[in-house]
Amino acid sequence: MPIDLSGYEALIFDFDGTLVDSQPLNHRALATALRKHGVTVAWEWYARRLGTSGLDLLAQLGVPREVAVDVIDVWSELIIQEAATLRTHQTVVRWVKEARRAGLRRAVASGGGGPVVRAGLAATGLASLFDVVVTREAVEKGKPAPDLFLLAAHRLGVSPGRCLVFEDADEGLEAARAAGMDAVDVRPWVGAPPQNTAQRPVA
Repeated sequence: MPIDLSGYEALIFDFDGTLVDSQPLNHRALATALRKHGVTVAWEWYARRLGTSGLDLLAQLGVPREVAVDVIDVWSELIIQEAATLRTHQTVVRWVKEARRAGLRRAVASGGGGPVVRAGLAATGLASLFDVVVTREAVEKGKPAPDLFLLAAHRLGVSPGRCLVFEDADEGLEAARAAGMDAVDVRPWVGAPPQNTAQRPVA
């Protein structure tokens, strides 16, 4: 489906679930990383919290912060080891390429860790399509706070109101709204069921 890009100077894309079908891998890796700590995480529970940052997710599971740091290190390494298995969402990638042809600036703004996101972009051949990559470590607050999107716009040199966001999670869509940006909910095009159909901003 074509997206009307007129009026925008930049497009900002979430990574997990938007550009790539990474959530099953992310869940498997998290479950493995938590196993030695005696914590289990069901897919259904995880799927309802897509878009939540790693530390926030672990806090909801009751994992102490000092343990969470170790879990995230192991979790990240497991994902990086399997980055070559990631598959892109081709409809979303076509929008990225369309934006490049139109001369629009392009960024990734992800609540994931920098090493994981950059490994995924490299493994899928997407890295060269983006001017800027912003990840969780770069901001004080992750989504649904607007910080990631605002920082991406700043680094792109584009005002927030001229940016269009692509997201697959309610937290990300809320963050885009808080940043004063229009947003496209990609779930209808990537085969993911909406988490809350009452909140689906579409540009």
